[in-house]
Amino acid sequence: MEDTTDGALGEGHDLDPSTVDPAPRRVRDADLSTVAWALWTTSRPDQLLLVVAVYAMGATIAVAQGAALSAGAALAGLAALLPTAASIHYANEYADYETDALTDRTPFSGGSGGLHEARLPKRLARDAMLATAVVAALVAGLLWATGALPTVAAAVLVVSAVLGWGYSLPPLALAWNGLGELDNAVLGGLLLPHYGAAALAGSFELAVCLAVLPFTALVFVNLLATQWPDRRADAAVGKRTLPTRWSPARLRVAYVAGTVVAFGSLAALWGRVIPPLVAGATLLALPFVAWGAATYTRDEWPFPTVAAMVVAAVAQLLAWAVVAGLPARVAALLR
Repeated sequence: MEDTTDGALGEGHDLDPSTVDPAPRRVRDADLSTVAWALWTTSRPDQLLLVVAVYAMGATIAVAQGAALSAGAALAGLAALLPTAASIHYANEYADYETDALTDRTPFSGGSGGLHEARLPKRLARDAMLATAVVAALVAGLLWATGALPTVAAAVLVVSAVLGWGYSLPPLALAWNGLGELDNAVLGGLLLPHYGAAALAGSFELAVCLAVLPFTALVFVNLLATQWPDRRADAAVGKRTLPTRWSPARLRVAYVAGTVVAFGSLAALWGRVIPPLVAGATLLALPFVAWGAATYTRDEWPFPTVAAMVVAAVAQLLAWAVVAGLPARVAALLR
C-alpha cells in the first residue's frame, strides 16, 4: 500500500505522545459521581442511540419483507446488543487514550474525552469493557439458550463483537493498520442492521444485505471524514488510519468513490430490493454528502458527512416503517 503520510498530515504533525500522563490519578481517589459520569460519557450514548436506530432499521426491513412483528423478539435482540456495543465503545476509548489526549476534539471525532476531562486512567475503560463484555455474553447466551435470540442473530452478534473489539485491540487492531475504516463500515453498515433483521426473521437474508448496501457505503465515507481531524494525533502514537497513510488527493478520490457506490447501488436497487419510498427518502442525504465532498480534507469539520449518514439512517428507518405498515399496526394496538 502506498505510504504518503507526509502529504496527508501536512505541517505541524510532530505531536509528542510522551507528554500524555497515562494515569493522572487512581480511580479510587475520584468521587463516585465523577467515575459514573466518565463511564456514561465513554460509553458514547449518542453513538448508542444511533446503534439502536440502525438496529431498528434492520428489524423494520425484516418486517417489511415478511417477518412477523414481535416486540419481544426486538427487545431481546436489543438487550443483547446494548452491552455489546458499550463494550466495543469502551475498548475504543481504552485503545485511543493516548491519541485522544493529543487530538483537537470535535463533536464528531477525537473520542469522548471523558477520561481526560475527569483525569481518570485508561484502566477504567478497560475494566468497563470487560464488565460489559461479560454482561453481553451472559445476556446473549441466556437469550439464545431460551430461544428468545435466534441462532443466526447470535452468530451475527458474535462476529460483530469480534470485529468491534478487533477494530481497536490486538491481535487484530484493524484501526492501527489501515483496515479500520472498512471494518467499521461492515460492522455498522452491514452487520448491525442484519442483526436487527435476524433477531425477528431468524435467518440470513441476502435481500437485507443488498438493502443496506447504500447505507454501508455512507458509513465508510463517514469514517474517512471523522478520521481526518485525528490524523496527526493518530500518526504520533502509531495508529495507521487511512488519513495517516494516504494523501489528501487520494482520500478525496476514496470519498467520491464511496459516494458513487452509495448512490449508484441505490439507483440499481431502486424499486427492486429497495422500495421507491425508501430510496427516495435516502436522497435526503445527498446534499450533505455533496457538501462533505466539497470540503473533505480542506477543513477539519466532518459535520456534513456525519449528517449525511445520520439523515440516511433516520430517513430509511422511517420509510421502511411506512413500507412495513408499522404506523397502522401501532395505531391498531393503541385503540
